Amino acid sequence: MELHLIIEGGRDLSEQVYSQIIQAIRSGRLTRGQQLPPTRLLAQQLGISRKPVADAYSRLTYDRILVAHTGRGTFVGELGGAGARRVEGAQLASRDTLEKWMGWDTPFRQPFAHGRSEYEFIGGTPSPAHFPQEEWRRCILHGLRQDSVDRGRYAPTEGVLELREAIVRHAGYARGVRCAARQVVVTNGAQQSLDLLGRILLEPGSVVAVEDPGYPIARSLFKSQGATVACVPVDREGIVPSKIPDNARLIYVTPAHQFPLGMPMSLGRKTALLARALEIGAIIVEDDYDSEFRYEGRPQDSLQSIDTHGLVVFLSSLSKVMLPELRIGYVVVPESILPALCIAKHLSDWHTASMTQHALAKFIDDGHLVKHIRRGHSIYASRREALLRGFATHLAPWFEVVPSTAGFHMAAFAHKYVDIDLLIRLGRRAGVGLYSLEGFYFEAQPRQGLFLGFGSIDTLDIDTAISRVRGILLQMDCGAEVLEVSD
Repeated sequence: MELHLIIEGGRDLSEQVYSQIIQAIRSGRLTRGQQLPPTRLLAQQLGISRKPVADAYSRLTYDRILVAHTGRGTFVGELGGAGARRVEGAQLASRDTLEKWMGWDTPFRQPFAHGRSEYEFIGGTPSPAHFPQEEWRRCILHGLRQDSVDRGRYAPTEGVLELREAIVRHAGYARGVRCAARQVVVTNGAQQSLDLLGRILLEPGSVVAVEDPGYPIARSLFKSQGATVACVPVDREGIVPSKIPDNARLIYVTPAHQFPLGMPMSLGRKTALLARALEIGAIIVEDDYDSEFRYEGRPQDSLQSIDTHGLVVFLSSLSKVMLPELRIGYVVVPESILPALCIAKHLSDWHTASMTQHALAKFIDDGHLVKHIRRGHSIYASRREALLRGFATHLAPWFEVVPSTAGFHMAAFAHKYVDIDLLIRLGRRAGVGLYSLEGFYFEAQPRQGLFLGFGSIDTLDIDTAISRVRGILLQMDCGAEVLEVSD
């Protein structure tokens, strides 16, 4: 890589090299400890003789701006790299538009803004310690080898065929999804899936129906695309179809494990939801984010599997099951919207990284994903039992858990008044990371309660954490004002 210097004319060459290196350091383009090219190489790149470059290096070294190490090279010294230059901001024509983006709600962008607690109940985070790293490493090496076959070429926008075929088998096996490989589009996580669906289905002012309480990121994403978001209440069976507006184009739901409350949508409610979508011509987005982990009752069909009119888009995030940093998910789409979605994906980022896709296809086909889910199921089941036991005994005077049969988070409603904000603050100071349900409500009256993820806490730590929470609640019952002042 060439060092970007511009030589003009043939006079004062050494001075030009000297002053431009100084300028590069002051602007932050060259930083402290960064290595410079050898004098011979830089002279060749600039099209001048070596002597002016060597003279400039000597002056810079004498001034302690550069440091020369025998056998290693020349580096920017301690006095260099004071940081990037300050640029005076221009009055941008788009400043009002940019200002609007600062107002969007992004609650999960910094999940540990207050620091990670010793006993952490944050939701949506799987257990990384139990991920099969060695098996994944071998699959990554396989992906690198496969990638070398088509090196220098773009991959298919909808995804590598081997992965889409593997997803068809996995989704059919685990969730009863019925589709062909051509209906599967691989994305950079469920978040991109939602973004692409909004692009092709919505226009400014279009109505989107979302659950309330529900996933705040989806709500904000659709609003950022100019849509009008209609918040539809949920009850014990899921979203209430009769409350969905007649002009809704898109209905976003989490039927297998309602986010954030956790209850599954009943079969009768699924049927009613499909009928309502057919009546108004809306597309249903079924976000199936963590239902591979099921603990009670009989398996339930996905909404997509009982759709007979091509109204349901099934989306899932393999990042949630495996590791969040993978950022890989997929959508199963009806034929009617497939071409538009592929065009939007192509315009957005062309395709998801092919090496990761090849690796994931092998990970699925070799049985590692199923084994990982089974192992995770056992781990999460024990944590879930410990949490349910703690709420049924130690925390029963204050909270009642919302019935849930899947996933690795649950919700608990307070059945008497509890100052949730105070409980969270005191819990954090006691080493317990607790989270409120309030932020998941939008128009509906928020219910007091806790959102409890158990992907990041060990089973043996749950009893200790519950005991600490119980101690805080007992003190709060005795006088929250004293606690607040003394804290």
